[in-house]
Amino acid sequence: MNPELLVRELRDFRLDRRRQATLFEESSDGGGARGATTAPEQGTLDFGGRSIPLITNEFWSRRQRQSHSLHELSYRACFKGELPRFFIERLTKPGDVVLDPFMGRGTTCLEAALLGRIPFGNDVNPLSRVLLEPRLRPPSLEAIRERLDSIGLERVFEEARSGRHQSRSVDENLEVFFHPGTLAQLRVLQERLVHDGADPIDHWIRMVATNRLTGHSPGFFSVRTMPPNQAVRVESQRRLNDKHGLEPPLRDVREIIQRKSASLLRDHDSKTESLLDGVRDRARFLTKDARDLRGVDDRSVRLVVTSPPFIDIVDYAGDNWLRCWFNGIDAEQASESITTPRKIEAWQEFVTDVFRELERCLVPGGWIVFEVGEVRNGTIRLEEHVVPAAIDAGLDVVAIAVHSQEFTKTANCWGVANNSKGTNSNRLVILRRGT
Repeated sequence: MNPELLVRELRDFRLDRRRQATLFEESSDGGGARGATTAPEQGTLDFGGRSIPLITNEFWSRRQRQSHSLHELSYRACFKGELPRFFIERLTKPGDVVLDPFMGRGTTCLEAALLGRIPFGNDVNPLSRVLLEPRLRPPSLEAIRERLDSIGLERVFEEARSGRHQSRSVDENLEVFFHPGTLAQLRVLQERLVHDGADPIDHWIRMVATNRLTGHSPGFFSVRTMPPNQAVRVESQRRLNDKHGLEPPLRDVREIIQRKSASLLRDHDSKTESLLDGVRDRARFLTKDARDLRGVDDRSVRLVVTSPPFIDIVDYAGDNWLRCWFNGIDAEQASESITTPRKIEAWQEFVTDVFRELERCLVPGGWIVFEVGEVRNGTIRLEEHVVPAAIDAGLDVVAIAVHSQEFTKTANCWGVANNSKGTNSNRLVILRRGT
């Protein structure tokens, strides 16, 4: 697709709001008139004599859980699978390489694999690979159940429930979140799963357990925490427990892992398995600084879909400190490796260096979709700093597409009205390498 055609499609696109179908599949009602959204807003962003198309539209549904069920792992500051799918379908073909240099939980990489593209990913935080790679090789529920039975979690749970379990050690920090009997089960899992040479079934169980550590419902191992995709500091959780009279309940870790596995595998069928089998051995994942992606060949990538660390907004490793603890990862070291500058000038310089490296990786005519947002209560719109960074790196700026919606999940989690605080839109800077 050439740039002019993509801009036209962004401008003309209408989401079927009445049926709330995804943008890439018709619903099963057999057709009929489309209940479209209102017309998109169109304008331009003028920069250094350049006029860049600026299109505000609703490109995918606000409804939750419309992507493949394998995506349903909570992670701080992640986007929905519909975002990369929109561009992967339009700008690549099966067998092309799709790269995410800041892959987080791996949304772009997983969606690329589900569409028959070759996923390349990178993240300086090693937790990302823990969360992504097992979903490219999903085991059966029967295999998961048999492995959990062999680990002996049920015995530890029953001992704790009957009061016969004696904790081997006391960790007051962890027991702010977990019942001693739950913590005993987690330590059994750590001993079994967090080591070299674990097989794909162990990797899957480790991933699911990591995802279920803390949250707001009985489907997690912890006392109630908010929100489910980050862990507050120990003192904050202690105050929350005291304020609301909360005590960490005993959880059946084995049962929770089985239930979450069944949910993740809900859409996994022979078609999905065939697609993953066809690309998995060619996938490539790195744990490096995105400014130096040695391991990705020159001119090998057709499309990049990514979202960088935002300017001093999200403490990515800090919010995942319990997940890092469970996986034997040094959270402080990981946090120090993640670039989140406090000054916008430093952030723009960082992005420029990333773009130079991505330009090296792209095939002629290859694409970048760079998702950012408004930060500091909307006073900084990061796309206005992405554009000069891209130009400095020798990339063509094709358009800015703003996906706007009325529903802001994270803001609601914190009791904030929609579109008043938080990140309320996906702001997509669309770039292209020259031919």
